[in-house]
Amino acid sequence: MKYLTIEDTIGNTPLVQLQRLPGQGNASRGNVVLGKLEGNNPAGSVKDRPAISMIKHAEARGNIKPGDTLIEATSGNTGIALAMAAAIRGYRMVLIMPEHLSIERRQTMRAFGAEIVLTPQKGGMEYARDLAEQMRDQGKGVILDQFANEDNPLAHFETTGPEIWRDTAGKVTHFVSAMGTTGSIMGVSRYLKSQNPNVQIIGAEPSEGSQIPGIRKWPQEYLPKIYKPAGVDRVVQVTQAEAEEMARKMAAEEGIFCGISAAGAAHIALKIAEEVENATIVFIVCDRGDRYLSTGVFPA
Repeated sequence: MKYLTIEDTIGNTPLVQLQRLPGQGNASRGNVVLGKLEGNNPAGSVKDRPAISMIKHAEARGNIKPGDTLIEATSGNTGIALAMAAAIRGYRMVLIMPEHLSIERRQTMRAFGAEIVLTPQKGGMEYARDLAEQMRDQGKGVILDQFANEDNPLAHFETTGPEIWRDTAGKVTHFVSAMGTTGSIMGVSRYLKSQNPNVQIIGAEPSEGSQIPGIRKWPQEYLPKIYKPAGVDRVVQVTQAEAEEMARKMAAEEGIFCGISAAGAAHIALKIAEEVENATIVFIVCDRGDRYLSTGVFPA
């Protein structure tokens, strides 16, 4: 008898319908709003998919082998996912992240055996990415590079997109995702549009001055190389206050305890539901709310 490994449990996450937040008007317009619960992945986020994908494809190409050191700049979820994937497949993992990100993230990375290098908050992810490249150039390890590695969106083209198409019976009309590395939105967009070019792909980005973990508006020189603007039909801004308020509403009114970037995508999905009729709107619930308890978003 063959038993599952923890790696086998990545993906095939639930797609669930919001019941209260869309309101009665949404039902009368014939819309369905669905959240894909990526927090159900074993390390707790949508990033489990590209993490295992990047490692397995790098192994297949002979770029890395168990026992090697991997280096990655991360704002949290990819780092946690890579720490788990490295533990599964036998790698030393060094993660570089800005010092202001939540303590829960650092604790989880260390639990999986990763080493953490903290960088100054004022340097943001840009400084963390520069330091990772410096360490690589000094021969301290291999960067998988979630921002430029095509195995990142490939994971979503091969798994997330097909799951959404399958679980909506091909009825999905709109897909909403936070944009960080942009791997999720790029891979899902490519798959869904290969099935139906009319599916609308909407990206969530933070409004000016908002800091929402997992959603970024990159300076041009740091724009992820995997990002292809043609794959996104519309970019909608969300404020930090809107995302945080929606995170609380998702938990209290839907029983879905999600993170801040997931709530930002939910906010936009619900706004779209006010504009359209007979639509099936899917958004990515990219992680769980317990990753943000120390931030004060969820008061005690």
